[in-house]
Amino acid sequence: MHEIMAANFPQWVVPLSMPKFQPNQKIRIGYASNYLDSYSGTLWLTGWLRYCNHEKFEIYCYYTGDNSDPVTQQFQEYSDVFHHIPHNLSAVCQQIIADKLHILVFPEIGMNPQTMQMAGLRLAPVQCTAWGHPVTTGLPTIDYFLSSELMEAENAQSHYSEKLILLPNIGVSYPKPYIPPIVKSRADYQLSDDAVIYLCCQAPFKYLPQYDFIFAEIACRVPQAKFVFLRGGLLQQRLKRAFAAVDLDFKNYCVFLSIPERLDYLMINLLSDVYLDTFTWSGGNTSLEAIACNLPIVTCPGEFMRGRHTDSFLKMIGVTDTIASNEQEYIEIAVNLGLNREWRNDIFEKMRKNKDRLFDDQVCVKGLEEFYKQVVIKKNVKIG
Repeated sequence: MHEIMAANFPQWVVPLSMPKFQPNQKIRIGYASNYLDSYSGTLWLTGWLRYCNHEKFEIYCYYTGDNSDPVTQQFQEYSDVFHHIPHNLSAVCQQIIADKLHILVFPEIGMNPQTMQMAGLRLAPVQCTAWGHPVTTGLPTIDYFLSSELMEAENAQSHYSEKLILLPNIGVSYPKPYIPPIVKSRADYQLSDDAVIYLCCQAPFKYLPQYDFIFAEIACRVPQAKFVFLRGGLLQQRLKRAFAAVDLDFKNYCVFLSIPERLDYLMINLLSDVYLDTFTWSGGNTSLEAIACNLPIVTCPGEFMRGRHTDSFLKMIGVTDTIASNEQEYIEIAVNLGLNREWRNDIFEKMRKNKDRLFDDQVCVKGLEEFYKQVVIKKNVKIG
């Protein structure tokens, strides 16, 4: 990608010198994305902007999409300069260069073609990405990956082509979700009151086939189990085979719901008993919202950061009893939560008391801004 972009835009791949910086000046930070809206991969970014120290930093946003919504308005409100340049690669690149940024940040790289193209160019002296798309870019034009001290394993730098920066806590200041009162019942979703509801709300691609057996194993030991899939229609044939392998009919245990409104999505979280996280790529926004609903979560951290989101969230709120170290332990925890209502209620209460630690965290923003300052000063020292 970098070579293709260099061949087409040779003027935009040459190294850029860091603008001269004086202590009384503001550091200019740019954020560029196709998703400066309520998209799950960038919603967390609003916190970095909301709690920014505007006495020391000047925030530029470059919105290249065209799906404006109330979250887009927040990005505008929290920015010093907001450019909306949809679907025009040359125009947005020219604007970024004209603004003479100190640092350019792509909150995600990999979910949008134009963002990937832009990231393959050199539009600012220092360029960073973050875990809106939780995998290394491999691009020589991206200098730093902004991650989380709670999400990364000890050998994490080996997973990245960028220099890894571990920001405090979960690394982002996620806005506390609004959770409505319970205004619907299980009957509204054709679910019985005596069922043990295991919520399975991840995107289908996060459910890898080697873990299908786990649902069937839980069902063998929790007869009242109902696995509620909100986006899992594509999994039905796989689940049918997994349950048949233990002489069970998946239709007796698996429920596939279509949830039309956000209110219904939150109601399902509030009415469920247990949230089953996915292996190797865990929940992000979904887990944060489940925690806001005090819903006990079973998770098993993976090798890479993308499999350790929920693990980090639970560690930050001090609720670690439901973190498994392997598949069998995951099953044990899920079964015990399903059968032991008292323990389930204990976990619920711990989450209720501690969950606010997770949201609107300003410690990570201070860590982020300290990193920005150090990078700019370091570059200016080299220039001097």
